[in-house]
Amino acid sequence: MKYLVLLCDGMADTPVPELGGKTPMEAARKPNMDTLAASAIVGMARTVPDGMKPGSDVANLSALGYQPAECYTGRSPLEAASIGIDLSPSQYAIRCNLVTLSDEASYAEKRLLDYCGGDISTAEAAELVDCLNRRLPSGMRLYTGVSYRHCLVWDNEAPDLGSLTPPHDISGRVIGEYLPDSPEAAPLLDWMRQSCAILKDHPVNLRRIAAGKKPANAAWFWGQGRKAALENFQKRFGVRAAVISAVDLIKGIGVLAGMEVVEVEGATGYLDTNFEGKAWAAIDAFRRGNELVYLHVEAPDECGHRGEAANKVRAIELIDEKILGPVLRWLESQGDFRAMVLPDHPTPLATMTHSSDPVPYLLYSSAVPFDGVSAFTEALARENSEQKGLFVPDASALMRILI
Repeated sequence: MKYLVLLCDGMADTPVPELGGKTPMEAARKPNMDTLAASAIVGMARTVPDGMKPGSDVANLSALGYQPAECYTGRSPLEAASIGIDLSPSQYAIRCNLVTLSDEASYAEKRLLDYCGGDISTAEAAELVDCLNRRLPSGMRLYTGVSYRHCLVWDNEAPDLGSLTPPHDISGRVIGEYLPDSPEAAPLLDWMRQSCAILKDHPVNLRRIAAGKKPANAAWFWGQGRKAALENFQKRFGVRAAVISAVDLIKGIGVLAGMEVVEVEGATGYLDTNFEGKAWAAIDAFRRGNELVYLHVEAPDECGHRGEAANKVRAIELIDEKILGPVLRWLESQGDFRAMVLPDHPTPLATMTHSSDPVPYLLYSSAVPFDGVSAFTEALARENSEQKGLFVPDASALMRILI
């Protein structure tokens, strides 16, 4: 038996005027998802436990069959595992976004113009990270990740750094009220301020401005945590598994869970990602003996954070056409298989940030058809869930149901 899990990050949404009162899932042409939904168990699941923030870290742990309340230590330690950082018990891993801030003289009065630094490339970001590293004090070091996403490792035994705000939650807002306010986090705030002076006139940013692009002119720290540990996925579920993603967060979860982490050239996490490459990577992972492939696609979430309704619809359509279609055709040629498709959390265009609301899911078995729904949408999944008692209050149960 082969198992496909297609995780469409942030795909769920609410109706928006730009799409004629439809959600992106309703507006998108996605024949492969809809065909599966017609013969699948379709319902709603809660991926974010009560009391936890609706991040992709918590929600993907749930989708992978882990209970975040038992194993979650913070977002950045998961990303650190992907980069190859072996944290000591006395170190914090802290996510570092390269962002675009406005140019007010007072740091606290600046606005967060772009949480992803104008889609800065990894090569450009590496130059900026190297520049910052040469100025950081002893006990702090930055590690380059992908595009705007990087990791700060800080030798610090402080028990708590307080609340650090994700930059994608405050797009367009004045940053003053969202800055770190814990005394233990004061060095982070100092370096957030210093990064503006260091990066403002860096050659990378001057070239970007000359080319009409946004500069990545500041560092923003958030998502802190200590070293994480996960039970081995194969031991937990009895199947050999691989994970495919563009982002260090998901790859880091795969590393800690003992899954094969498959790299895909040209995978960016946005609409320009290598969709076809991800499909062929999944097929190849199955051919190499993996029984389960967890295929994560970031693009719908990024479009949600940017408020790009048309692009979010397009992202869903590309996932359906260029990833799900080819992988399904290959699986069908191999015999019986099962598939699960779901978002990790909603990223509504109206708010441009994550929501804790339940998400639609479908569970499909080629051997056992079910009476599903006519299309894979939030409304139909909710209605089917209510009518048939298919609400799953703890989404970590879905993986065991699938297998």
